[in-house]
Amino acid sequence: MQASGLSATDLVCRRGDRLLWGPLDLAVGPGEALHLTGPNGIGKTSLLRILAGLLRPFAGTVRRDGSLALLDGQLALDEHLPLGAALGFWRRIDAGDRGDAMLLERLGLADLVEVPVRYLSTGQRKRAALARLIGQGAQHWLLDEPLNGLDTGGVALVEALIAERRAGGGAVVIASHQPVTLSDAAVLDLRDYPA
Repeated sequence: MQASGLSATDLVCRRGDRLLWGPLDLAVGPGEALHLTGPNGIGKTSLLRILAGLLRPFAGTVRRDGSLALLDGQLALDEHLPLGAALGFWRRIDAGDRGDAMLLERLGLADLVEVPVRYLSTGQRKRAALARLIGQGAQHWLLDEPLNGLDTGGVALVEALIAERRAGGGAVVIASHQPVTLSDAAVLDLRDYPA
């Protein structure tokens, strides 16, 4: 049975005493993508965190069908461990090897497995975060600024990974200020939902 993705009804987001947006409805089915847009501070990250179940909405409901993985600005890797060991920690939790050697090669990280995470460049850290995201084996991805810190080749790689996730039946929600090449993606501008 294929997962049916993510949906939300009458969502309203409040941070502190300030209503950010809402109410809004959304639905992202298998193989679909939704690009969240809007200026800084409007609540794109908050919406991703609500969809992930990490924040409660002020109002409304979220339905999650299938497993989710969130890539955000927090690199959940031990800074003091070599990259390979830091990813290995999560691999044990996430149920084993999923072609890690090939994945690290594809992400341009194969030569960095002995380098402590704290010494990785911004782009290398983003690629490490992608390795962690893919290693979770989740059906659906929530991506917060996935292109930050990446060069042209890195951007193309992320776009290819997103296309593959979608082709495999995953739903993808992306918050990004940068243009992302996503065929047939819906766009949700949070400015259209003033609270």
